[in-house]
Amino acid sequence: MTGLSALWLPILVSSVLVFVASSLIHMASPWHKSDYPKLANEAQVMDALRPLAIPPGDYFVPRPSSRDDMRSPAFAEKVKRGPVVVFTVMPGGSMSMGRNLVLWFLYCIVVSSFAGYIAGRALPQATPYLQVFRFAGATAFIGYAVALWQMSIWYRRAWTTTIKASVDGLIYACLTAGSFGWLWPR
Repeated sequence: MTGLSALWLPILVSSVLVFVASSLIHMASPWHKSDYPKLANEAQVMDALRPLAIPPGDYFVPRPSSRDDMRSPAFAEKVKRGPVVVFTVMPGGSMSMGRNLVLWFLYCIVVSSFAGYIAGRALPQATPYLQVFRFAGATAFIGYAVALWQMSIWYRRAWTTTIKASVDGLIYACLTAGSFGWLWPR
């Protein structure tokens, strides 16, 4: 067993590497450019929604008010007429990325900490690189990718978007695993 306090360096290094890699993937490559296509009538949609003053949050439309309502012919007709929409409303104003980047870096630290915790509980100091890589990598992959799959299962997020995000998660997991294997206490 290896204590989490002995793993602060691989936790920090892997978090920085994942942060940099994700920045390159999202800003310097066209990999995610098609994840959210532009609506042909974007201005009309925005003009129609703006007067409704929908507060920021996640919404499902049409949304039944109860189980009985979900079984009603009126609700079935709403679904049939469509559109059926899952959407997130964000506050208007500036599109500052500062808060999101700080939260993303903190998330990277959390995932790396869990990877370190799992690997540390399973492995002693001086464990060979590939064994550390396996434990840290599997845990990091779960943290970065697996939870995204349910969005395609339940909310019909495009599978291509989920698969691309899972490939990103695999890259992040390999960076995390490599950092832990390299910096594992000897």
